[in-house]
Amino acid sequence: MSPDEHLLELIRDADHSLVRTVDGLTEAAYTEPSLLPGWTRGHVIAHLALNAEALARVLTGVHIGKPERMYDSPEARDTDIDDLAAVPVAELRGRMMASTSSFVRALEAMHEQDWEPRFERTPGGPSFGLATIPLMRVREVAIHHADLDAGYTASEWPDDFAALLLDSMTKRPYADPFTAEATDLGRSWSYGEGAGSAVSSAVVRSVVSGSAADLGWWLTGRGAGEGLTCTDGNLPRIESW
Repeated sequence: MSPDEHLLELIRDADHSLVRTVDGLTEAAYTEPSLLPGWTRGHVIAHLALNAEALARVLTGVHIGKPERMYDSPEARDTDIDDLAAVPVAELRGRMMASTSSFVRALEAMHEQDWEPRFERTPGGPSFGLATIPLMRVREVAIHHADLDAGYTASEWPDDFAALLLDSMTKRPYADPFTAEATDLGRSWSYGEGAGSAVSSAVVRSVVSGSAADLGWWLTGRGAGEGLTCTDGNLPRIESW
């Protein structure tokens, strides 16, 4: 099933917002730390460029009947990020800008039947449905944009993206069941045992409350739960994403 137009619009908006931030960075800013341990801002930008290229390659491969994986191996992915982060700033910036355009072109070239197959991230790894790619990409762009620590924060995520992120995070495993209440959206999600987008009353859960953006940031393993409260006093354990 092809992605709906609203999701495609979220991707375009996230790309435009990211480009504005990257356009405003000085050369020195590329070598300064990001919010991701061990990565400079240049590493984050390199990762976003390579991710867009990899996803575009997967989409194009399916479209022309020559399936491709995203990466040759986890090690090759990491090495490519390190190498691209070290090139001159103008080259890195240009690569990122070009990659966002190539991804959108590949997305727009897809036919309805192209979305049916699955693809591998790396050889022998788990496979994913092609239809998950738009969600994967918009999460990469919006979350890593905030990871740049360049003035843009999760609080600037559109409400629709924050809700989409909270929906998607219900699919992950959690050590303890809990409910998340987005006080600004008036919506709740359940996580952990019996989780789903609708809150289940079959399991006793702690309730974590806060804005959708603060909840999403915490659910991806970022920060210490700033802006959130929990009925148990302590926030549930969240693994890094």
